[in-house]
Amino acid sequence: MQASLETLSSLERRLKVAVPMDQINTEIDNRLKRLQRTVKLHGFRPGKVPFKVVAQQYGPQVRQEVLGDTVERTFGDAVREKNLRVAGYPRIETAPRAEAENEFEFTATFEVFPEITLGDLSAVAIDRPVVVVGDAEVDKTVEVLRKQRTQYVPVDRPAASGDVVVIDYIGKIDGVAFEGGSANGQAVSIGEGRLLPDFEANLPGMSVGETRTFELTFPADYHGAEVAGKNASFDVTLQLVQEQNLPALDAEFAKGLGIPDGDLDKMRADVRANLEREVKRRVQARVKDQVLKALIDTSTLEVPKALIEMEIDRLMEGTAESLKARGMGDQAGTMPRDVFEQEARRRVTIGLVLAELVKREGVKAEPEQVRAMVQDYAQSYEHPDEVVRWYYQSPDRVREVESVVVENNVVDWVLAKAKVTETPTPFDDLMGKA
Repeated sequence: MQASLETLSSLERRLKVAVPMDQINTEIDNRLKRLQRTVKLHGFRPGKVPFKVVAQQYGPQVRQEVLGDTVERTFGDAVREKNLRVAGYPRIETAPRAEAENEFEFTATFEVFPEITLGDLSAVAIDRPVVVVGDAEVDKTVEVLRKQRTQYVPVDRPAASGDVVVIDYIGKIDGVAFEGGSANGQAVSIGEGRLLPDFEANLPGMSVGETRTFELTFPADYHGAEVAGKNASFDVTLQLVQEQNLPALDAEFAKGLGIPDGDLDKMRADVRANLEREVKRRVQARVKDQVLKALIDTSTLEVPKALIEMEIDRLMEGTAESLKARGMGDQAGTMPRDVFEQEARRRVTIGLVLAELVKREGVKAEPEQVRAMVQDYAQSYEHPDEVVRWYYQSPDRVREVESVVVENNVVDWVLAKAKVTETPTPFDDLMGKA
């Protein structure tokens, strides 16, 4: 094998490789001979097919296999010989036979990983939120949990704010029913504001079986362009009134939240612990975002186009799967690649910078850190010990946790060098942002 390397740009390389045809032909013959011993052809006993017949029948296929294997093997050998780090996949072009009768030649064009210069992080400012989980936050969360378990009970009285009513309605413009303006058995929670205010304002005070007729004007910016700005008349009939029935804050409620003995103090302690875990997760996520941005902003590197294209493919594939899962598969094939380019570039850049920092600084995941993170994950489940065992049953699952631990250790490494300001932050401000 002979290989020559050409530099096309700062990252792009072209490798020209030549392999003697005698070597390739020998391998083709060897494979055909092995095939001759097992091949079955009509009119011949197994192992008795003449070599000439085997070569005629399978020669072209075997030749392509040998050439493909030769390209893969010799390209890998040449890359190792010249100490190259290939980014992405090479573009292979074979030379016409007429140009190389005694040699099989091919060229591989590819990019290499860039040189990365890590910048000075001492001037980077990082804001770390400090959030206190107090009794008020626990009380508010308990009320949210109660509302999530609300039951609605039919009542024999006029509808009021907070009730869920079931209505039939038909809307008309200039006396003609319009598309999307009618429904039967429509459930409406009065006061949630999901309907037009002028529509919902007519529901309180209605009784079961009552019909009201009223007019309203659709807003000029209404999402339905065909009715925007127009006057409409609605006939609404009330079929059912249901009032909210919040569960009592008692032992049964606590049991429903996984407290076996129904102790309310234990329930509140459990809610507080869950909130503190979530606060910790969100604070870490916010700090991590700042750290990653700082690493990108202070590092110097050229990002290989091949890696960006590969990441775009991954993002498009993930988005398509998500759309299909939501029943929107028809939109999966209409997404332009450039929509994903900025995010793909950001992800590739972060990956390259993190890998360089990990290599230079020897950042790694210690076994006790991995176990601590697995145990922390497991606390959110009813049987934490089973979850821990589940993680450690699979090396792949453990490696996923290790990668997260490494990223967290990188964040800690950066924080030790940057200017970190701890800022008291209201609970709602943090929880309102992922």
